[in-house]
Amino acid sequence: MVILERSYLFPTYNKFPLTLVKGNKTTLWDDEGKSYLDFMTGLAVCNLGHVPERVKMRIQEQLEQVWHVSNLFHIPTQEELAEKLVTISCADLVFFCNSGAEANEAAIKCARRYHQRVLGNERYEIITFEQSFHGRTLATLTATGQEKVKDGCLPLPEGFVHARFNDIQSVRSRITQKTAAIMLELVQGESGVHLAEPKFVLDLATLCKGKGILLIVDEVQTGIGRTGSMFAYEHYGIEPDIITLAKGLASGLPIGAMMGKEKLRDAFSVGSHASTFGGSPLPTAAGLATIEMLMEDGLFERAKKAGMYALDKLGNDLKTYPVIRTVRGLGLLIGIEFTEPVAPIIQKLHQNGLLVLPGGTHVIRFMPSLYVTNDEIDQAIDILGHVLRELDGSTN
Repeated sequence: MVILERSYLFPTYNKFPLTLVKGNKTTLWDDEGKSYLDFMTGLAVCNLGHVPERVKMRIQEQLEQVWHVSNLFHIPTQEELAEKLVTISCADLVFFCNSGAEANEAAIKCARRYHQRVLGNERYEIITFEQSFHGRTLATLTATGQEKVKDGCLPLPEGFVHARFNDIQSVRSRITQKTAAIMLELVQGESGVHLAEPKFVLDLATLCKGKGILLIVDEVQTGIGRTGSMFAYEHYGIEPDIITLAKGLASGLPIGAMMGKEKLRDAFSVGSHASTFGGSPLPTAAGLATIEMLMEDGLFERAKKAGMYALDKLGNDLKTYPVIRTVRGLGLLIGIEFTEPVAPIIQKLHQNGLLVLPGGTHVIRFMPSLYVTNDEIDQAIDILGHVLRELDGSTN
């Protein structure tokens, strides 16, 4: 690995000591030729694995045509991807941007404008949840229910209230005449893979409908097949008013999307919002190919089965290790909770050829490609077992 004497980047990332230069399917290679089994997928971005052939071909075709066109003109791939997303979801309209944080910003803005400009009331508050994660812009870090992301960013914008996750009474106690929307992650991935309880979600949806509050579901990490369905909300039998997407939508190209119900159309009227690069030809072409592969290859069912296999095998193979507290997940978004900080374990896993990342301080996340095989899952769990024995000083 080449180490520069000085980096000219702001030191905003605590980077792993690896330089990854090539990827194919579930494997990555560093600049020294060492291969790694990738169970990070760029933080649930490369859901189809690395360099999926059909997406690559679509990008190459688009590269020969046009790279960027202003949103002041019609963009065919943008229109096609929007239609595709509406067809496979409960949404009616789509706004494209560049990231999950931008998608959540758009959702917050749309919710406020719906109440203030369409309904004519003064609602503006958004209820989110403790331990949630919604982004790092000023609005989305304020929406995030973790204090660590807010350090040094005061004063924070007003209008955000936090409730306890999976506690409907906590939500009820925070609703006021100012409440415009409730924003929810159905799986809180960044803080440790915590799943929303089905009854809580149904009660929350009923509560929102009864009080005229918009329900926003943040699917930035859970969307695009990651949980064993196209969207995580499908597991719960609800229809959100707004859905936000990003990570896996274009197989690694930057894109974000806010999807919403028809009633929100006038909230995002001409001139009310914009994104210079949002919905450009390249990422939307990649997004079209990504959705087509997900649908044609039956990856939802594949992810569901692979996730069940991984959860079962993790539970059986690692139950003898007292350092593991529990294993939980939905589809191929899996968290392994430890009794101690996982940073040293992750370092050892990387050294042994398995790339994973933390979820909070005590959880390791498994988020492989939706094409992951049972053999690759076995290999990953074998590496984890080997590292745990090594750290425990065992020779068994």
